[in-house]
Amino acid sequence: MILHIIQAEVCGPHSLEVTFNNGTHKRVNLVPLLDGPVFAPLHDPAYFARVVVDPVLGTVVWPNEADLAPEAIHNLPTD
Repeated sequence: MILHIIQAEVCGPHSLEVTFNNGTHKRVNLVPLLDGPVFAPLHDPAYFARVVVDPVLGTVVWPNEADLAPEAIHNLPTD
């Protein structure tokens, strides 16, 4: 099964409550993944809160087109 995110809700300055298509539901802090210039705007909690789930790709994405692979998020420890 290819892992997809089906729902994501902001629950902290850099944390999401995420539900995956395999039934896993977890709260994760994404700070460890926010490295590099494309992720710089996400360090602002107001910008981070603009996250949406791409219904086609099953990823979380922000207005600057920064996105994170579901597998990377799934592998983070629970917050």
